[in-house]
Amino acid sequence: MGSRGFSVDSAIGNAYIIYYSLFGSLTEIEAAYGRLKRSRILIEKDGIRAMSFAYIKEKKFYRLGEFLRDVGLGRRNVGNLLWNLLLLSYAANFKMKTLQREFLRMVEAGFHPDLTTFNIRALAFSKMSLFWDLHLSLEHMKHEQVVPDLVTYGCIVDAYLDKRLGMNLDFALSKMNVHASPQVFTDPFVFEVLGKGGFHSSSEAFLEFKRKNWTYKELISTYLKKKYRSNQLFWNY
Repeated sequence: MGSRGFSVDSAIGNAYIIYYSLFGSLTEIEAAYGRLKRSRILIEKDGIRAMSFAYIKEKKFYRLGEFLRDVGLGRRNVGNLLWNLLLLSYAANFKMKTLQREFLRMVEAGFHPDLTTFNIRALAFSKMSLFWDLHLSLEHMKHEQVVPDLVTYGCIVDAYLDKRLGMNLDFALSKMNVHASPQVFTDPFVFEVLGKGGFHSSSEAFLEFKRKNWTYKELISTYLKKKYRSNQLFWNY
């Protein structure tokens, strides 16, 4: 189009990236991004998401990180998207030290962690059974006035149950509002990389199968009964 004398604006250039992310190869997407850069047109939020998804589909997390840095982590008009995707690229391979270092860099750069930021870290901590880091992250969430969602609760439940520490869940959840209604506000990109935990997946099935005004407490109780019925595990929920 550009070779025929037609000008390519931001909308068209970003549309090419989105199109190739759906129907093209990673090479074609990168070529479209290169043309966008040569035209001195900024890749926009939808374009960033589309290109990042292409890297995630191919599990090219190192190249994803390179792309995000090339776009510029200091960009403010896309919120925390760039930083969250960068953290996700490290969480994917459980590079915990790098994950922590980049999180601190994010904060030092003046960005405020959001729910997705915290849940990327919480999922990694949960899967690695890093209980201390998980609880410190929850305290940080509280300090930043970020409200946990179903994903956050799932990180705690799964971490404790995976290590057969179900009897300690009461303490682990003591500072959280288990009487709140379950919600999911985490960016779906997270699940493409880290998946959904057992509690999260099971709870979604409960919510879909039996429509009622659930609370986190009820979901946890139902999940424990389902998971440990054969083991006769008793818990005060």
